[in-house]
Amino acid sequence: MVSPGSPEGLRGNFRPAPSAAAQAFRPALVIALTIPILTQAAASDRWPQFRGNPQLTGVAAEAPPDALTLKWTYEAGDSIESSAAIADGTVYVGSSKGELLAIDLETGKLKWKYSTGEGGFIAESSPALAADAVFIGDLGGVLHAVNIRDGRKLWTFKADDEIRSSPVVLNDLVLIGSYDTHLYALEQKTGKLRWKLQTDGPVHATPAVSNGVIYLGGCDEQFRAVSAADGKTLFALPIGSQMGASTAIDGDRAYVGTYGADVFAVDLRARKVAWSFRDPDREFPYYASPAVAAGRVIIGGRDKAIHALDTRNGKSAWKFMTRARVDSSPVIAGARVFVGSSDGKLYVLDAATGQKRWEYEVGDAITASPAIAAGRIVVGATDGRIYCFG
Repeated sequence: MVSPGSPEGLRGNFRPAPSAAAQAFRPALVIALTIPILTQAAASDRWPQFRGNPQLTGVAAEAPPDALTLKWTYEAGDSIESSAAIADGTVYVGSSKGELLAIDLETGKLKWKYSTGEGGFIAESSPALAADAVFIGDLGGVLHAVNIRDGRKLWTFKADDEIRSSPVVLNDLVLIGSYDTHLYALEQKTGKLRWKLQTDGPVHATPAVSNGVIYLGGCDEQFRAVSAADGKTLFALPIGSQMGASTAIDGDRAYVGTYGADVFAVDLRARKVAWSFRDPDREFPYYASPAVAAGRVIIGGRDKAIHALDTRNGKSAWKFMTRARVDSSPVIAGARVFVGSSDGKLYVLDAATGQKRWEYEVGDAITASPAIAAGRIVVGATDGRIYCFG
């Protein structure tokens, strides 16, 4: 039997909720948000964490060249589900072999590697970078802090169940979710626990952060706003379906896909749903996280499609079909969308029309999300290779 908190349980056994339940939003706490929320893109030479920035918008500051070529590949020795981080000419990425790799962005040569130890396989957890450290979680439930220059261990923190969430660096804190139902805030320098928030289900998603507030969709069907200062819940909305995908924050709205086949826009000030979208032809879960820019929410689904929705009303702007489910989270760079598919292809689409501009076929499924910085695109695949294009 598959337990709800296992990787198989999350991937295959979420229970889609009835559409009516998905509309039943009633705030648990009525606390207004009065702080303006700003969207940020990563600096052009940096992609420091999953989705590029703490708001998880999946937006690159600078587009790569129009004509793309394969610059290098690196053989990691096992499946890559972790998405890369990039800074100061170095790519950081985790492998299912239980290694955190630091690779030269220009040449593809290994700089150093860090082993997570026995049982420390790395799944979707993706590196987050600070000035002196890189952070990543593993399936043994350990968050690792590693010296960014030479790959030495700085400290570790042990949760009570696996970590698939990606860490987020916020000032002197590192935020991380665990399947032990907790969201943790740890001191960046020491790994000491600052606070923890208990939910009613595994915390799979990566927390989004804007102006000192954490936004998190959960496997307990709750969408939460949490104070980063002390871990107190500001409000919680019952969403009617489990959420493995992470939330993107743009302005005063949050966007998230669910296992109940819906995409929601949540009005963070009014604490209610602004709109919801469900494909009238195909009802499949959303496991990928959305990208948001220029009036579009772009998200991949297990219906094999990449959807572009109007941020104003949730109406479909376009849909592009691949040949397999899309668990890779798209990245918007300039006028193009970059996204992988389990059909083994990296796609480049026109952001306005959804027309295919380019594709590249690798050896196996691409479930990791692209990272874009310094004119390069880096993405890993389940064939165990890391690919760099530019």
